[in-house]
Amino acid sequence: MNNFCKSALVILGLSPIFGSSLMANETNKAALIDYDQRKFGMFIHWGIYSVAGGEYQGKKIRGISEWIQNRMKIPVNNYAKLANDFTGKHYSAEDWAQLAQDAGMKYMVITSKHHDGFAMYNSKVSDYNIVERTAYGKDPMVALANEARKRDIKFGFYYSQDQDWADPNARGNDWDFDASKRQPQVYIDNKALPQIDEILKNYGDLGLIWFDTPGLLSKQQASSLRNRVTQLQPQALINSRIGHGLGDFEQTGDNAIPLQVWPNKKWEVPATINHSWGYKKDDHFWRDPKDLLAKLVDIVSKGGNYLLNIGPTGDGVVPEPSKIILKEIGRWMKINGEAIYGTDACPFYYHNVDWRCTTKKGKLYVHLLRQSDSEFKLSGLKNSVKSARLLGYGKLNYKQQGEQVTITLPQVGLRDHVDVIELSLADNQVKIAANQHHSIQPKLIDLFGWAARFRSPEMTFDWQSNSVSNFIDITKQGFKRESANFESELWWYPYGSIKGYYQVNVTYACQGKGLAGIGEFKTQLEDWSLSGSVSKEFPCNMSGGKQTVSFTRPIKIDQSHEQLVFKFKAFGDSLSSFKLYKVGLTRLNN
Repeated sequence: MNNFCKSALVILGLSPIFGSSLMANETNKAALIDYDQRKFGMFIHWGIYSVAGGEYQGKKIRGISEWIQNRMKIPVNNYAKLANDFTGKHYSAEDWAQLAQDAGMKYMVITSKHHDGFAMYNSKVSDYNIVERTAYGKDPMVALANEARKRDIKFGFYYSQDQDWADPNARGNDWDFDASKRQPQVYIDNKALPQIDEILKNYGDLGLIWFDTPGLLSKQQASSLRNRVTQLQPQALINSRIGHGLGDFEQTGDNAIPLQVWPNKKWEVPATINHSWGYKKDDHFWRDPKDLLAKLVDIVSKGGNYLLNIGPTGDGVVPEPSKIILKEIGRWMKINGEAIYGTDACPFYYHNVDWRCTTKKGKLYVHLLRQSDSEFKLSGLKNSVKSARLLGYGKLNYKQQGEQVTITLPQVGLRDHVDVIELSLADNQVKIAANQHHSIQPKLIDLFGWAARFRSPEMTFDWQSNSVSNFIDITKQGFKRESANFESELWWYPYGSIKGYYQVNVTYACQGKGLAGIGEFKTQLEDWSLSGSVSKEFPCNMSGGKQTVSFTRPIKIDQSHEQLVFKFKAFGDSLSSFKLYKVGLTRLNN
C-alpha cells in the first residue's frame, strides 16, 4: 500500500480514532489507522434480489429492492426461484475492481449473505447459495478478492448475522415461520458461525467483516461472532453493527452524516449512489457527482470514511450511470486526493454548507462547496500562512490580518465540483480560535437541507438556491404513509453536537393561495421512536417568495436524539411548489 502521510494529530499521539469505548485492540490498531487513511470505499449489494429488481409478479415496491422478500412477504420457496434467472453472465471481477480503483476507492465490501439468507459464495453450510442454486453456478468471491488485492484495495465481507429470512430460527421471516418457536442460538451455532468460518478461511486476508442489524442477538451471541473473527483474522476490522459496543469502529445510519465533527472515535457512513442498495429497475434517482463529492468531503472533514454502494444486476452488469458517476469522482480524486487520503478532521465549526476542511502535518485544505465571490475569507486561524495554492491550478494570492485569511480565487464561482485550497502553515498542527472550534454550542444554528438525509428518492437539492424541493404525497402513488415507504422527510444527525431547549423556525417558499401543508419538526431516538414534536401550518403566497414560520413551542434536543426530522403531517394543495431553505434553531438556555 502507498504510505499515506500521517497528519499532525496522529504524529502527536492525539489521533481521535482510539478514544471511543469500541473494541479496537493492539492487534488491529494498525489496521484501524490504515482504514482511517483510506477514507473511501466501494460497497456492493448483489444477490438474487438483483434479479427481481424491485418488482415481483408485476407488482413494484417503493423503497429499497433488497428488502422485496420482506416487504411483499414472499414465501421462501417462491423467492428462491429467482435464483434460476441469476446468470451472472456479464460479471467481471477485474472490471468491478478496476471501477473501484478508477473511482479512487481504497477498500471494498460485498454482501456474502444479506437478510434473505442466500449466500453469494460457495457455502458448504447451506446449499442455499450461488453455486448450488443459480444458473451462474460459480463462486465469484475468490476472483474479486484477488483482483481487489492486486490494486491495493482492502477486501471485506458484509454478513447479516441476525436477520435470515430463509432460516426459521433467525429473525425477520414471520410469514413462513412461527416467531414464538424461534431459537436464535440454534441459528448462530448451525449457520451464522459456520458461515463466518467459511468467509474467514477461504478468501485470504480480509480488511473488514461488516455486520448488519444486530437485532435480538444477546451480547454473548454477538461476542461469539467477534471472537471467531479475531481468532481467525485478527487484523480484520469489525463495524459497530455487530451490536453491544463490540465493534472496532462506529457505523452511522444509512446515508447519515453527522452535522459537525464527530470526535474521539473512528466512524463510517454507508451510502447509496441512487436510492436503493440492490439493483432496482425503476430507480433512476442517480445522485449528481457534485453532490457525492461534496458528501465525501463533508464526511472526511468530520473524521469519517465514506462507503459508497453500487448495485449490479443479476447478470452482473454495473448500471452505466454508476460507472459514469464513479469515473467522474475518480477524475476529481486524481487532482484533489491529497486533501482526502491520510487527512484528519477539520477543527472548525461549520455554520453553513459553503466549505469544509481537512488537515495534514503543516497543511490546511479548504474545500469550497459553494462560492459566489472571487475571494474566500477564513476567520479564526491562528497559524501563519506560508503559501496558498488551488489544487489542479496553482499559486493563489492571499492576505492575512490577525486571525483572518483572505484568499483571491482565479474566478467568481467554482472551477470544479469542489475546489480545494491548500494552505501551507508555519506550524505542524492547525491552531484556531476557541470560538471557532467544532465543540462550541452556538445560540443560533441553521440546519440546511443539503446536510440532511433525504428519505424520499424524489427530493432534490439545488446548490444555487441552497434549497430542497420535490416533496411528494406518496398516498397519491398508492402507498401507505409508513417508514418502509420512504416518505418526503429530511433527517439531520446531531450526534451530540446540539444540546438544549430550542425555538424552531423554518425558512421556505411556496406559491399559491393555500397551504403547502402542516409541517412538523420532531426529535427521534435511536430506535426511531418519537421524543418531541412541534407542528404548524405552512401558508404559501402568490409571489412564491421566501418566508419564515416559527413553531409556538420550544423543543428539547440532547445526546439521546439520533435524528432531527422535518416532514409534513398533512399535505396542502400547494405542496408541489414547496422549497425548504433551512430549519433555524435558537437556543433558549445557556
